[in-house]
Amino acid sequence: MELSVEFFPPKTPEGEKKLHLVRERMSEALKPAFYSVTFGAGGSTQSGTLKVVSDIHAAGAAVAPHLSCVGSSRESVREMLQQYKDLGIQRIVALRGDLPSGMGQYGEFHHANELVEFIRAETGDWFHIDVAAYPETHPQAKSPASDVEFFVQKMKAGANSAVTQYFYNSDAYFRFVDEAYHLGAAQPVIAGIMPITNSTQLLRFSDACGAEIPRWIRLRLQSYGDDIASIRAFGEEVVTDLCDQLLTAGAPGLHFYSLNQADAILAIADNLDLTKNP
Repeated sequence: MELSVEFFPPKTPEGEKKLHLVRERMSEALKPAFYSVTFGAGGSTQSGTLKVVSDIHAAGAAVAPHLSCVGSSRESVREMLQQYKDLGIQRIVALRGDLPSGMGQYGEFHHANELVEFIRAETGDWFHIDVAAYPETHPQAKSPASDVEFFVQKMKAGANSAVTQYFYNSDAYFRFVDEAYHLGAAQPVIAGIMPITNSTQLLRFSDACGAEIPRWIRLRLQSYGDDIASIRAFGEEVVTDLCDQLLTAGAPGLHFYSLNQADAILAIADNLDLTKNP
């Protein structure tokens, strides 16, 4: 079982300092197998992604930059792959990505399986490639069955493993994994985990990405109003229980969506006896 953590590129010097401290705390307590680093809509923070990736790699930790189909040409992806290869980066998260407002179409890659195939053709087995998975079905999918089929295409195109969208229903995860396995995808599917610390933010994210907040969780969060301490205590309990269910039933790993915050993740990991500190 492996742990990993996602960061996003900070936009300010203060944010950079904070992320450095967060990463130091994560590395000391969790020793993650790798960190992933996102980019903005349409690849708008790709230079920021490169900087964060370079900093993490220089500190001796494994890191996986996100690459997207949105606005990408074969030449631009080829250049980024070479930059990362020159740095010694050996893991990539390959995504279709979402079109930002005002952008009418994708670049030369329309689907993530095409991007995976291109990375493999260009770089052979240099990169460990992760792709995205949606246990509760991608919001733009025609049907749950077609969504699983598209996922399996990505895996067969050359992906090594997958990281899921966050969810709060372990049954959805295990059903998705079973269906993918029966269609021929045997690679590990790492469970994406979103700590609950801010109910307004969580509901906004979930409405946008299609992740379901079970009714009982949604109502409990609403009942706390602006009581931040109660929201965080409840969230820690719920997400700890979810992670325990996943690990007990054999999930190969947990990938924490950190939002560049450490406290909630470290509390959950400590509850699960996953921290490395004596």
